[in-house]
Amino acid sequence: MALSNNDVFKKLRVALKLRDDDIVQICSLVDFKVTKSEIGAIFRSEDHPKYMECGDQFLRNFLNGLVIHMREPLPKKKEN
Repeated sequence: MALSNNDVFKKLRVALKLRDDDIVQICSLVDFKVTKSEIGAIFRSEDHPKYMECGDQFLRNFLNGLVIHMREPLPKKKEN
C-alpha cells in the first residue's frame, strides 16, 4: 500500500511537531507562498468537501524548505 503525498505530509508534521505557522515559515524559505487555509485543506480527511490533494510541487517545495530550516542555509562560497 503506497502512501499519498498527503499521508507523507501528515506524518512529517506529526513527527516534527510542526504547527501551521511553522509550515508557512518553512515554505517561505524557498519563496513558496502557502496559506493556513490551504494547509488545513490538505490535512482534512479525503471525504471532506474542502479536502485538497497535496501535489508533488507542494510537497517538493516543503521538503526543500525543511532542509534549509533544519540545516540552516549553506554559507556562501568565497571568491578567489
